[in-house]
Amino acid sequence: MSRSWKRNSIHQMEELYSSATALLNSRRRKARPSLTGGSTIHGLDSMPSMNGTPSLKGTPSLMGVREWLQELGHSDDDVNGLNVIHVSGTKGKGSTCAFVNSFLKAHGERTGFPRKIGLYTSPHLKYVQERIQINSRPMSEMLFAKYVFEVWHGLSGKISPGPRYLQLLFLISVHAFIREGIDVAIYETHNGGEYDATNVIQKPVVTGVTTIGMDHVEQLGPLIENIAWHKAGIFKNSSPAFSTFQEPAAAAVLQQRADEKHVALQFIGVNPTLPHNTSALKPEVQRTNCSLALALASTFLKMKAPQEYCILAPQDILQGVEQFSWPGRFHRIVDGNHEWFLDGAHNELSIQKAAQWFVEATLERQGERQGYLDLSDPNNVELEADVSSISPPCTRVLIFSHISVRDGAALLKDVAEALHRGGLQIQHVILSTYEEQQDGAVSMDPCSKIPEQPFSPELQKDYIEAYRSIDPEARISIEPTIEGALNLARKLGNRDNPMQALVTGSLYLIGGALRLLEKNT
Repeated sequence: MSRSWKRNSIHQMEELYSSATALLNSRRRKARPSLTGGSTIHGLDSMPSMNGTPSLKGTPSLMGVREWLQELGHSDDDVNGLNVIHVSGTKGKGSTCAFVNSFLKAHGERTGFPRKIGLYTSPHLKYVQERIQINSRPMSEMLFAKYVFEVWHGLSGKISPGPRYLQLLFLISVHAFIREGIDVAIYETHNGGEYDATNVIQKPVVTGVTTIGMDHVEQLGPLIENIAWHKAGIFKNSSPAFSTFQEPAAAAVLQQRADEKHVALQFIGVNPTLPHNTSALKPEVQRTNCSLALALASTFLKMKAPQEYCILAPQDILQGVEQFSWPGRFHRIVDGNHEWFLDGAHNELSIQKAAQWFVEATLERQGERQGYLDLSDPNNVELEADVSSISPPCTRVLIFSHISVRDGAALLKDVAEALHRGGLQIQHVILSTYEEQQDGAVSMDPCSKIPEQPFSPELQKDYIEAYRSIDPEARISIEPTIEGALNLARKLGNRDNPMQALVTGSLYLIGGALRLLEKNT
C-alpha cells in the first residue's frame, strides 16, 4: 500500500466526516422558540402552571419522529426491540446512563449478555459522535458519517419539514443501533420528556428519573411541578419506573402521572451495598445517580437476561463502579503540580455540587479538614467557616465560563457562595469564553453550538460584580480564550507552589479544556 494512497484515503474519510457534520449543523434552529405551542396536542392543557396556561413553547420535538422512523423502514416494533432503558431528569442523567452502561458491560463480560450495548447521551464534549456509543466506544468517524448519510438520504424530499438537529441525531442513533444489532439501548432524554424526540419509544423495558430541579424553565417551567410533569412523560404502562428522592412537589407530580399511566413507580435512596473508598463515588450525588442506575440495570436483567444470568452479581457491581468513566463530570486530571477539577455543571443544582466536590477533594487531599460538609444546605452552621482561617498550601484558581440565556452571573455567585461556605480561599478567578485557542485556530468540534450571546463588556461587569458580592477582595481576570485561561492558571502556580483549578460553568468550556489538556498530558 503506497503512502500516497493512504494519504488520499485518510483525506477522503475526513471529507466524508466533515460533510456529515455540515449536514447536521444545517438542521440547527436559528433561535429558541418564543411562541407557546398549540393546545391541540394531547395532554398539553393538563400541564400545571401558575396561571393555568400551557408552558411548552414551539413545536414539540416528538412531532414527526415516528413518521421519519417509518420512512427509514423502522417500525414501532423495531424501536421497541432495542430494549430501551429510558432516563429523564434535570441533574445526573448522563452519569446515571453511564453507570447503567458500566454495570451491564461488567455483567456482559462475565456472562455474555448483553453482548452489544448502545448508549445515547447529550450533549457531547469534544466530538459529536460521543453521543452515540456502542460497547462504551463512540462510533468511528466513518461509521458515524455512514449512518448520517443513510438517514439524510432516506428522508430527503420525502417528509417536509425535515428533522431538526437533535431530532436528526436521535434518528441516526436509532438507525445505527438497529443496524448494529444491539441488545440494549440506554437513552437519555434531551430535555423534558413528554414531548422529547426520544419519547417515541413506546415500550421501554424500564424508565428512570434523576434529581429534578429548576432548569430549562423557558421551555418547561415556570414551576418545578411543570418540569416534573414533563420528566414523567417517559413513564409507560407496563414498564416499571424508578426515581431518586425528589422535592415533595416534584415527587407528588411524578406519583400522580405514574398512577394515571398505571405505572409502578419506586423512589429509591442511596444503596447501602455500594462500595466505599472509590473515587467514582466520592461525590455524594454520584452515589445517588449510581443507586438509580443499579435499580435500572438490575430490573433490565431480571426482565431480559437469560434466567441463569438475570442477577447483577456483586462482582458486576464492583467492576461496574471501578470501570465507570464519564468525562467532564467530577473529572480530575493531574499534570505534575497542576491539578484540574473539571465539571460541566451549568445550573444552580449542579454548580453547587461541583463546588462542594472541589472543596472536599482539595481539603481532604491536603488533610486540612475531616468529615463531610453538606454545602448545599445554607442552614448548616458548619459551612460558615472563616475563610481566612485556612491557609491553603497551594494556589487555588476558579476558571468559569457560561454564555447562554441562563443567568450566568447568578451561577457564578452560586459557586462563590458554595466555596465561601466551605471555607476554601480562591486566590484567582479567571472568566473566559468558549473560544478555544489563542492563535485563532479552530479545533472545536464542528457540531459545537455557538453561544447565544457574546461575552460583552457589560456581561463581564455583571460576572465580576456577582463574584465580588461574596468575595470583595477577589482577584479576577478576563481571558478571551480557554487556552489563555489554562495558561494563566499554570503561571499562577509553580514548582514550589502547586496549583489546583476548578473549571466549571459549561460543557462547552469543559470540552475545549479537555482537548487542550490532553495535548499536554
